[in-house]
Amino acid sequence: MRDDVKAAEPSAYAYPLLIKQLLHTPFTQALDQEIVYRGQMRMTYATLRERIARLANGLAGLGAQHGSTVAVMDWDSHRYLECYFAVPMMGAVLQTVNVRLSHDEIAYTINHAGAEILFVHTDFLPVVEAIRDQLETVRTFVWIDEAGSAVCAHSIPFATEYEAMLAANPDHYDFPDFDENTRATTFYTTGTTGLPKGVYFSHRQLVLHTITLMAALSSPESGQRFHRGDVYMPLTPMFHVHAWGMPYIATAMGVKQVYPGRYAPDRLVRLLRDERVTFSHCVGTILHMLLSCEESKSVDFSKWKVVIGGGALTHGLARAALDRGIDVFTGYGMSETCPVLSLAQLKPGSEALDTDEQVRLRCKTGLPIPLVDLRIVDAEMKDVARDGKAYGEVVARAPWLTQGYWNNAEASADLWSGGYLHTQDIANIDSTGNLQITDRIKDVIKSGGEWVSSLEIESLISMHPGVAEVAVIGISDEKWGERPVALVVLKADAGIDEDDIKRHVLTFSESGRISKYAVPQIVKFVDALEKTSVGKMNKKWLRAQFA
Repeated sequence: MRDDVKAAEPSAYAYPLLIKQLLHTPFTQALDQEIVYRGQMRMTYATLRERIARLANGLAGLGAQHGSTVAVMDWDSHRYLECYFAVPMMGAVLQTVNVRLSHDEIAYTINHAGAEILFVHTDFLPVVEAIRDQLETVRTFVWIDEAGSAVCAHSIPFATEYEAMLAANPDHYDFPDFDENTRATTFYTTGTTGLPKGVYFSHRQLVLHTITLMAALSSPESGQRFHRGDVYMPLTPMFHVHAWGMPYIATAMGVKQVYPGRYAPDRLVRLLRDERVTFSHCVGTILHMLLSCEESKSVDFSKWKVVIGGGALTHGLARAALDRGIDVFTGYGMSETCPVLSLAQLKPGSEALDTDEQVRLRCKTGLPIPLVDLRIVDAEMKDVARDGKAYGEVVARAPWLTQGYWNNAEASADLWSGGYLHTQDIANIDSTGNLQITDRIKDVIKSGGEWVSSLEIESLISMHPGVAEVAVIGISDEKWGERPVALVVLKADAGIDEDDIKRHVLTFSESGRISKYAVPQIVKFVDALEKTSVGKMNKKWLRAQFA
């Protein structure tokens, strides 16, 4: 044995990085802290500890064991939070079912994950009733009943009801130690092509993501921070990438948590106001929806910090949020990355910058958080210049990236080609390490021999005072290869036409900010823009619809 490698003391505890270890601090320091559901149910962390144990005992009674998969169909709730901990802490696997997929896709994901136990909220009874005969692996159904939800006629043979199961079981469970590389969660990507792909994460990966993101979020000098005095409410579905990992962080820190249930703009705004929420995360479409709803007009948002991900934060939306006092900034990642890779947090002294420069920095994709090895590479996996101009694909390594797609070797090999995870995002990076995503590989517009960024055009158009939402797609052009088309949702009584939008973009071309090829050939006004199940712009659908 080498002198610098010593044998461990036999009685020393190896301390596996298991999700249960995240609960030591809150369960000793924050037992009286509140967790709120829809403003109607309030409980403490002491109650959370008991309910996690009761849930584990109930699942064990239903036959769940190490390696079993438990699937959940619920709104964002305290119940989901309990499942985030109890299921993986038993050594079982939590599948968070995307309830916004089609019926056939939902059935496919449950079967592909091999779920044996399925929790079903009353609102999703019609879905499960419709796909019940397609479910191949589910042997036990658990009903999540909720007052006010209409119960439809069904033939689902529920073994028990969630609250009844908890009430019938002991409030202590001896959660075991096991290998930290044990799979903890599975969920399915929401790509616009092919069947959903299963992404999975281990206990070790989730704990390291939690600790590192917690450190990154608490590191700024002033704004864009998450700390123990915050009140947290997710506006990203809990079925999607563990709600960006934030419920694990919020619980580990012992902060007040607010879970909104089914999203309705007016209710969300009331919860923000009444529960004094100070930290949230969402896609840009959700923030736009909240700022536009009637209930928000009289609400003070000056204490609210919001991370925007799942798509670009446009300059127009950032400015609208800042005008309302919201501390808004970008976070970047994807389902396969657990998800956070970078954050657009301002450096010390940035508060003195003018609004235009602050908007520009907050809308950038940001700086990689600790432990992230992030590169921008060409087709041969060679690094491009770090000059803020050269473009390439973002590839990454970090200890929390999925190691592949569940039971999909071919897609896994493509994902990890060359030993780095391929994001399929096109970006540049400057000399300070600041990242700027310019497009998805499949969305980039190639016009006149140049790459045109649809995201940049969208951001510029969003700055027009008459524009509510915008998506830019490429259509075939005999002369130029492709030309950009802008699909625009106008604000009420905007009173503008297509030429107003073109002239607006043309000013940025004339100033040298963007290429002349970026000026949209066509501007089309639409009532709404198609979104994916997690609120991103569905550009594949838009291209097919408008090409």
